[in-house]
Amino acid sequence: MTSLPLGKRLLVGFTLFAMFFGAGNLIFPPWLGAQAGVDTLPALAGFLVTAVGFPILGVMAVAESGGLKSLAGRVHPAFAFVFMLLIYLSIGPCLAIPRTASTSFEMVVRPVLENFGLLEAQMGGWSLLGTSQFAYSVVFFLLAFAVALNPEKLTQRLGRFLCPALITLIAILWIGVMATPIGEPGIAKAGYAANAFFTGFIDGYQTMDTLAALNFGLIIAMNIRAFGIRSESAVVKETVFAGIVAAVIFFCVYGALSQVGMEAGSISNSFENGAQILTAAAGTLFGPLGKVLLGFVFFIACFNTCVGLIACCSDYFSSLMPKLGYRGWAALFAFVSMIVSNAGLTLILKFSIPVLVAIYPIAIVLIVLALITLVWRRLPEHRWVYPMTILFTGVVAITQGLEAFGLTVPMLTNVCRDLPWAAEGLQWVSPAIGGFFVGLFSSWKIPHCCDPS
Repeated sequence: MTSLPLGKRLLVGFTLFAMFFGAGNLIFPPWLGAQAGVDTLPALAGFLVTAVGFPILGVMAVAESGGLKSLAGRVHPAFAFVFMLLIYLSIGPCLAIPRTASTSFEMVVRPVLENFGLLEAQMGGWSLLGTSQFAYSVVFFLLAFAVALNPEKLTQRLGRFLCPALITLIAILWIGVMATPIGEPGIAKAGYAANAFFTGFIDGYQTMDTLAALNFGLIIAMNIRAFGIRSESAVVKETVFAGIVAAVIFFCVYGALSQVGMEAGSISNSFENGAQILTAAAGTLFGPLGKVLLGFVFFIACFNTCVGLIACCSDYFSSLMPKLGYRGWAALFAFVSMIVSNAGLTLILKFSIPVLVAIYPIAIVLIVLALITLVWRRLPEHRWVYPMTILFTGVVAITQGLEAFGLTVPMLTNVCRDLPWAAEGLQWVSPAIGGFFVGLFSSWKIPHCCDPS
């Protein structure tokens, strides 16, 4: 078979969307709509660049490059190892996987305990809230582990059943807002008032999808091959088509969720996050059933992403250290993530932001270089372009990440604050461009024997 029929192509696209669409994808668009108000459209445009554009392009770039290891290896083999390790730990047991369980617990179980006044209750000397969270995380990760055991069958489990269910539930919420408007858009707040587009651009980091994109391409390719596609060029073509399908769904879903937030933002000024906004909107539209609806939405979204992340992380580490095997790594990641998830959502989010600030720009620049290579095939022959571009970007991005942790390197921090677009949080852009041209110049001037690799 040289290509998939349309039905199976759509199924693979649904699977890719389901793997991407998790807790952050649900929370941030409503918050954006509520904060941006009348400026939601430009804010959403910026958000779509980093939350949809780069992730989908990342899947395509990795597929075309022959995998993340091959792409990152254009910088240096040592960089490829460290960068891949950081990404897999970030989207794996350290941040993203535990976040799926802790977020879904906050939206599925905690409201039930709150309604019955049981948040402070004790059970055998243990907090009922803590005991419930532990029990929930055990069940959640056992189910995710069971589904992830056969990653080549994710199209059947995620694409055929869970993804359509998720889209249907979100559509019900959006139709409710369209049929019964719950408020009027307010004025833009915080960073959205100053620059809606760039604030949305930075907020797109928090979905973590660009990092996940660098790995999901392998799982999607595995599922495409399971349908009988053997040619590598055909696998790349089908991966690109899946990316286009996923992007279209994302545009529709993000547009719907940001509109819900835009209207619900006028209900109260005390909202602290997008989860509270969705809860208020669902309650206003559907009463008590609204919370049930929202609970199902969050559970399915978080579960889909958890399964995809366990699968891609286990696949990578089983290739790195095969003795434990894919199933062994999947079990280990599920267990460690279960432990970390019980630290609580607040603590997980506290550590995620500085890490994302440091890693995300490097991932974006690597994707851009891969896309330039698609047009200019001889770019990798200029041996210093990839290393210099990533070096210049990395110095600024890591400095930003350290600052977000509360650590400063006085000279570097001051220089970074004075760079162009620093006010928008994009001070890494000009060094990346400068590094690209320094790399081109160096490739012409430095002898071949001084190859960085």
